[in-house]
Amino acid sequence: MAEIVLNNVVTEFPIYGSQPSLRRALFGRIGGVLQHSNGIGRRVVVRALDNVSLKVHHGDQLGILGFNGAGKSTMLRVLAGIYQPSRGTISIDGHVSPLLNVSPGLDIDDTGYENIVSCGLLLGMSRDEIERKLPEIEAFTELHEYLSLPVRTYSSGMQVRLGFAIATAIDPEILLLDEGLGAGDARFAARAAERIRALIERANIVALASHAGDLMRQMCTRVILLHQGHIVADGPTEQVLDIYARMTKGGTIPEPLQIADYQVSAKALQPVAAAVR
Repeated sequence: MAEIVLNNVVTEFPIYGSQPSLRRALFGRIGGVLQHSNGIGRRVVVRALDNVSLKVHHGDQLGILGFNGAGKSTMLRVLAGIYQPSRGTISIDGHVSPLLNVSPGLDIDDTGYENIVSCGLLLGMSRDEIERKLPEIEAFTELHEYLSLPVRTYSSGMQVRLGFAIATAIDPEILLLDEGLGAGDARFAARAAERIRALIERANIVALASHAGDLMRQMCTRVILLHQGHIVADGPTEQVLDIYARMTKGGTIPEPLQIADYQVSAKALQPVAAAVR
């Protein structure tokens, strides 16, 4: 059974050798909480995740919601193993498939067919699996004879279609998705949305980072709300989206507030409501 467990995870990014004014400018652009670490020299760090504890069970379709800079992308990258936590522990049972962009290692000097093999291997597929899925990938790209040509001869839209077709051919146990995933023109984007839905149905656990309510309603059964690296709410999609909507309007958050088997930290949300007024 697939499972993810985070226990008091802290993720910090140090800012070295910067003047205070530059550090403030960087903080304004990348989000997080700017503070001094407790280590030698009291270096300045951005704390992107702050004592995050979370358990995601087999069958969960988890949305990661929050304003820009809340820690959503950092959370995905920590789960993918791209970032290591500064403190705390992560336990993951199951193979993680991060789909954070649509160009999973494309080599522009290789043909489309060669890229299907090399990128498929990079994503963890076996050669037999790639061979079995090749007709499906070919059909979805609609690139036809172009698949025999070097990728450098493709338009940017054609490269997106090839990368997307390869990346979404996997059979994931734990699927990590970023809402920034794009897929070409409007007609292809509609087909891509259906393919993403089918991919989600094949996964045992899904984690989707977004701040789009409609996307969460379509794809998530549970949502966590991040603010300044903290989880301030965790519960069924509609209830957490309602809290987020009130935050964006500067509304007050009732206390105490229980959401099904989960809970929201009203105390943590008080500065949020003030900040967005």
